[in-house]
Amino acid sequence: MRVLVLGCGYVGKAFAQTLAEQGAFVQGTCRRAAGAEELRQAGITPILFDGTISAELAEAAQQATHVLASIPPGPEGDPALLALSPAWTPKVGTWIAYLSTTGVYGDRAGGWAFEDDVPTPLSIEAKRRAEAEAAWRGLRSPAHVFRLPGIYGPGRSALEQVLSGTARRIDKPGQVFSRAHRTDIVAALTASLANPNPRRIYNICDDHPCASGDVIVEACRLLGREPPPLIPFEAAGLSEMGKRFYSECKRVSNVRAKEELDWKLAFPTFVEGLADCFTHLTPQT
Repeated sequence: MRVLVLGCGYVGKAFAQTLAEQGAFVQGTCRRAAGAEELRQAGITPILFDGTISAELAEAAQQATHVLASIPPGPEGDPALLALSPAWTPKVGTWIAYLSTTGVYGDRAGGWAFEDDVPTPLSIEAKRRAEAEAAWRGLRSPAHVFRLPGIYGPGRSALEQVLSGTARRIDKPGQVFSRAHRTDIVAALTASLANPNPRRIYNICDDHPCASGDVIVEACRLLGREPPPLIPFEAAGLSEMGKRFYSECKRVSNVRAKEELDWKLAFPTFVEGLADCFTHLTPQT
């Protein structure tokens, strides 16, 4: 197994490290030398990628048997696909996965979002994701698409927000969001390796869409702190990006991934997920 991870961010690096620990030869891209050293320490062979193709990256892509793409698209499209396209012709049968976002569903007024729903993205970022999905699924060896909601896990959760003093409880009645623990995302990706179905789309999220304030309250309980006060949505003074975030309300279905990938959640709700994050807090925190 030769694995190439295009974009070793929070999820990409965890996936790469998981396969490296299982004995696979894993290469992963990063933008800086400091990131390259972190990848080496995790057993991943780094490739610096600034948006332009290199001989090393071209060779890695051509030889890869498994490819995970997780770099956000820009105004021109997906940077990795744009760089690789002129020279890259992945072998038929290569497992390719693209990490997208449930933002492509836009607003469902609290209703459920399913993989076969027609995307109706509202933000420019989500529109770019929808376009990138189509491009990756259009390859000679089509990509699987994994649509992710709010991602959290050790070092990146409501616990850190509470501890840093940035946690807010914004009151918008009826507003719910879906989320996914990083461990469960990596588990879904590795389950797909054993059950490939190119061009298939999967929602990867937990079983309990809820208000973000509920998560903050649980984080405060774990930390032994008083929850911050509820702030009415209209008085929250949100940025334009924050307003766009709260303009979408949906519950994301994960039934397909469970049924087709035999994917089992380690953290079916934020309660179990935050408990796990709590065990990883450093003494300094």
